[in-house]
Amino acid sequence: MDWLNLLRAGLYGLHLRPADFWALTPAELQIMLGLEARLLPMGRARLAELEQAYPDTQGG
Repeated sequence: MDWLNLLRAGLYGLHLRPADFWALTPAELQIMLGLEARLLPMGRARLAELEQAYPDTQGG
């Protein structure tokens, strides 16, 4: 994520206070910035990648 430009957009573009900016989820910030078209549901292929990278383990 390009935090510098997102922070700039949040503070100067949306006039958010820093605490309010950092309290947002990335999805909320994208919606506020009009970027919600980029929020696509996770597909099966991406889920499989995550399962491969972070397998469930027994006995922690």
